[in-house]
Amino acid sequence: MAGTSPTMTPEQPILPDILVPGLRVVFCGTQAGAASARRRVYYAGPGNKFWKTLHDIGLTPERLAPESFQTLPAYGIGLTDVAKLTSGPDTALRSVHFDCEGFTARMVASRPRIIAFNGKRAAQAILGPGPSYGLQPSRLAASDIFVLPSTSGAASGFWSIEPWRELAAHLARGETR
Repeated sequence: MAGTSPTMTPEQPILPDILVPGLRVVFCGTQAGAASARRRVYYAGPGNKFWKTLHDIGLTPERLAPESFQTLPAYGIGLTDVAKLTSGPDTALRSVHFDCEGFTARMVASRPRIIAFNGKRAAQAILGPGPSYGLQPSRLAASDIFVLPSTSGAASGFWSIEPWRELAAHLARGETR
C-alpha cells in the first residue's frame, strides 16, 4: 500500500543528533515524522505536544518552536532517534530500520544523566518488549532511563503528562542511581 514504507535516505540522517557531553537528559524518539522530515526539525507535526510539554514541566523557560531545536543543549537537553535514516509513521518501521548499536554508541560517547524515550516503540527497540512508563530499573551507558508517553498526535490516546512530570522531578532532585 502506498505511503506505508518509511522514506529511506542512506547517506545522511534525516535529522542531526543534538548531543554533547554532560547533558541532563537526551530525548530519544523512534524516527522523524513526515512533518519533521519535511521541515528538517524535531517534533514538527501540528499535533505533537513535545515543545509544549517541555515548557509545561519546567525544562524550558518558554515554549520553544521546533525550529529552535539546536538551542536545547543550553537547557541541558539533547535529541536523537533510534531510526536515523528513515522518516514517516512509526507503523511502517521494521526492526531493520533501527540502529540500536549506533544509538548505544552515541549514548556511551555523550553520557547523559538520563535517556528519556519519547514513546514505547523507541524504548522497545533498545530495551526489548514490555517497558512500563516511568523510571526503568536498568541503566544504559551509566544513564538512568525513562520511558514516556509519546508526544505524537498519532499517539494521543495513550497520552499522560504524569510520567513527564516524574522525569522533571527526578531531574530537579538531581538524582542518579
